Amino acid sequence: MKSSEFQYHEEYIRNSRGVELFACRWIPSSSSSPKALVFLCHGYGMECSDSMKECGIRLASAGYAVFGMDYEGHGRSMGSRCYIKKFANVVNDCYDYYTSICAQEEYMDKGRFLYGESMGGAVTLLLHKKDPLFWNGAILVAPMCKISEKVKPHPVVINLLTRVEEIIPKWKIVPTKDVIDAAFKDLVKREEVRNNKLIYQDKPRLKTALEMLRTSMNLEDTLHEITMPFFVLHGEADTVTDPEISKALYEKASTKDKTLKLYPGMWHALTSGEPDCNVDLVFADIINWLELRTADPASLTVTPIRVGNTTTVERVTTVSNGQRRSKRPFFNLLCGLNRGRLVPRSSV
Repeated sequence: MKSSEFQYHEEYIRNSRGVELFACRWIPSSSSSPKALVFLCHGYGMECSDSMKECGIRLASAGYAVFGMDYEGHGRSMGSRCYIKKFANVVNDCYDYYTSICAQEEYMDKGRFLYGESMGGAVTLLLHKKDPLFWNGAILVAPMCKISEKVKPHPVVINLLTRVEEIIPKWKIVPTKDVIDAAFKDLVKREEVRNNKLIYQDKPRLKTALEMLRTSMNLEDTLHEITMPFFVLHGEADTVTDPEISKALYEKASTKDKTLKLYPGMWHALTSGEPDCNVDLVFADIINWLELRTADPASLTVTPIRVGNTTTVERVTTVSNGQRRSKRPFFNLLCGLNRGRLVPRSSV
């Protein structure tokens, strides 16, 4: 894609807990205003500016304003690497920042779509549940919203780990297989991911693993509460999140506007780990889904933003046109679940 088709900007904001978070955006360069707004929710251990750059560029080039934010402890954001003390913190940070963008005068009347990959799918669904009428729809790529029955931890295991989570919350004691090998089919792209120091590649921390487990189990029990339009995409050969998870979401969600597409032979990282021809196919489907829902702006019902309904977000620094502030010296890794195996039976 030509850089002239979009403008890239970065900024640092401060969340309600005083933690500095990294955010970025891809804005269409055309004189006309964006067709709609798309908000990115990245996977566990991942980040937005590099890992989801392809998504930002493609959607911006198609006329959508795209916004991303690295969760606390992820990517360029501050915080202990990949430590999630409360999953609600991730959801609330995304909600505060993304609704503050929707409240800006130039975007107040624009459609609002969420885009979540893997764990970001769980974040997306919880953002919807937090404010069911606010979002116009969601794109869910291999979402984490249910634990496969084949690997669901035994309640005794969960109970034992829960007893020590407040004592050793940050310990990296949850064993996992190499998710990068399982998620990224294209060997060149797989190596690029391994070389990306912004991606966490160590064992999951105890508290983080339990928070993800609880979130998945809670979502599994409340899939019927999903009422927004959505498009869920999943590779049939995905061994990181089970395709049956997306089938369950499609079957149980209450919304009438729901679409499920399974891709034969494709793996977990549909938009960043497949050969280019497959990535082109996936993005064509995503953009087509968005086009059908934004072709007639009058058909999009945008919930008015009332004064006091959004949290003021403190912006620390802003960098435009890709002139990045120097990267922080982060250490390594992990991009998702291994067949949903957050707390294996063998890890007592």
